Amino acid sequence: MALVTGASRGIGRAIAVALAGDGWTVVVNYQANAEAAAQALAQVQAAGGQGVTIQADIADAADRERLVQETLSRYGRIDLLVNNAGVAPRQRVDLLEATEASYDEVMAVNLKGPFFLTQRVAQVMIALLAAGAIQRPKIVNIGSISAYTSSTNRGEYCLSKAGIGMMTQLYADRLAEYGINVYEVRPGIVETDMTSAVREKYDRLIAAGLTPFRRWGRPEDVALAVQMIAAGRLPFSTGEVINVDGGFHLRRLP
Repeated sequence: MALVTGASRGIGRAIAVALAGDGWTVVVNYQANAEAAAQALAQVQAAGGQGVTIQADIADAADRERLVQETLSRYGRIDLLVNNAGVAPRQRVDLLEATEASYDEVMAVNLKGPFFLTQRVAQVMIALLAAGAIQRPKIVNIGSISAYTSSTNRGEYCLSKAGIGMMTQLYADRLAEYGINVYEVRPGIVETDMTSAVREKYDRLIAAGLTPFRRWGRPEDVALAVQMIAAGRLPFSTGEVINVDGGFHLRRLP
């Protein structure tokens, strides 16, 4: 049973549908857009999977607990957590003009929420393992090339994704004794609602060779990496970063 946060659209939806195609039951978590979540669930079911939508704001402690409890009350287990939910700043603002309100909002959704949701789900997984109810559970964090790529008009987003990188290492270290593997999937420039506002800019940059693969990433590209992890094909790896960025991370000289 897989819990995917922010699964109503974009990368999260693609992950939920891909997992459903592999036979997973999926909780489609969403924050506000119930219609989009219902569409995502319909696609999950069309792919051959089962699931349910659960509204919860992962930035809110009470909502996180309710999300976990509703999942357990329906299915009695969590085998896979995918921390996908994330937001960009409402406005791209120069670093010298960034506001505390924007910083707090982005960090709460992108880092604090996943950190404490992972803590809670890890506690559940440890208990389920002790009871023999699950085997080899996994946690996947969806990061970003912004973890190491400076964008001075959205510094809070970059900080949040850099934090996800360390969060992955911390939980990989702490949970290894229980056999809970933790990974980061790190997308590059992917076609989603979040990137739609800068479409023309990145069309030009990609065409000019910003990435070795001269195309946009697709949500399905990221989903394929999560599928591989969910299928248990990296059993002796944890804390690993899997780049899904068209080769952006390569250091190149002309």
